[in-house]
Amino acid sequence: MVGYGFTVRRGQGPVLSACLLAAGMLLGAASSTEAQQQDFDAWLSALKTEARDRGISQSTLDTAFQDAAPVPRVLELDRRQPEFSQTFWTYLGRAVSDTRIARGKKLLQKHAGLFAEVERKYGVQPRFLVSFWGLETNFGDYTGGFPVISALATLAHDERRAKFFRAELFHALTILDAGHILPAKMSGSWAGAMGQPQFMPSTFTGYATDGDGDGRIDIWGSLPDVFHSAANYLSSVGWKGDETWGREVRLPADFDLELAQLSVRKDIAEWQAIGVRRANGRDLPAADIAGSIVLPAGAKGPAFLVYQNFRSTMIWNRSILYALAVGHLADRFVDRGRLVATQPADDRPLSRADVIALQRDLNRLGFDVGKPDGVAGPMTRGALRAYQRARGLPPDGYPSAEMVEILAADRG
Repeated sequence: MVGYGFTVRRGQGPVLSACLLAAGMLLGAASSTEAQQQDFDAWLSALKTEARDRGISQSTLDTAFQDAAPVPRVLELDRRQPEFSQTFWTYLGRAVSDTRIARGKKLLQKHAGLFAEVERKYGVQPRFLVSFWGLETNFGDYTGGFPVISALATLAHDERRAKFFRAELFHALTILDAGHILPAKMSGSWAGAMGQPQFMPSTFTGYATDGDGDGRIDIWGSLPDVFHSAANYLSSVGWKGDETWGREVRLPADFDLELAQLSVRKDIAEWQAIGVRRANGRDLPAADIAGSIVLPAGAKGPAFLVYQNFRSTMIWNRSILYALAVGHLADRFVDRGRLVATQPADDRPLSRADVIALQRDLNRLGFDVGKPDGVAGPMTRGALRAYQRARGLPPDGYPSAEMVEILAADRG
């Protein structure tokens, strides 16, 4: 065969065939990669035209998209789903470690003047700002190593969530065009979350603030910019500087678990009348505050009465576990809030296979969860709560290992 460097010898037909097959595969892969690059280049050309129409300068576009190409690792991370979920206890144990508590206390003292200035302006208590800081980037240690423009371009070009990431890419270009950061220094997570508070570009353009007065906003290296920006965002989404986030509570034996939902809000006095008490058994505080009961580990785990600042935290990150960790870590910085409840010996996370089995069983039994995907989201928890209610079980909607076994047995 001329052109491939092979010499045909008697008895080597299979070897030659294998070599030709391998060569063909390599050429096919190269051709596919080249086609993908050509598709990306055409897409990028159209995006640049739109960016110019939006007022982004040509010089910014030239610098931002120099040597631009899709980043396979970004798509890999976007598609990846964790094999195991985290229980409340494992999540809290990692988020609120003794090391993080000790370091946070020192940083509160070290930057006390800055935090006092920020609190006066925005009404956000320092311990919460340090808690967000610790959970997002371990106090600025890990801000992400992906080039934000390339990561966002990869995700905007991909069809799965193209609309969302395309919008974020335009926000990122606006930030560059304003001169806040150089493209080479605009690093972040694979999904484009940036700097020490891990702001998405749209959050940056909406809420980031020049805290040090130098004319630009640097949430990567300037702590005044980081904390003024974080506090401005929290204040804008309803943070209350005269309230805490919530507290661990004790529920009465006859508590109606249907009330343990964020959609149910009652004044503290109403929860007191129902029989809810502080975790140590004392009365709830006499304050004119509305709150909700959440059970992050189901009816057998700890209970929390959470207020408006908890809800504001969930606008930052829509995870109940995250919001509980922010509040609890903030309390630990000021030597309060150690939990009364303890982790049970049989606490274990569910695997994706466990959750898929639970979802399939709920569907088979007539409790619709949609397509089983291994993620116990609101629809799955609602269906599980309905199943528990129908079977006379505590309707907490919590997907535990015990519930996986119960559903399997019910299915037969």
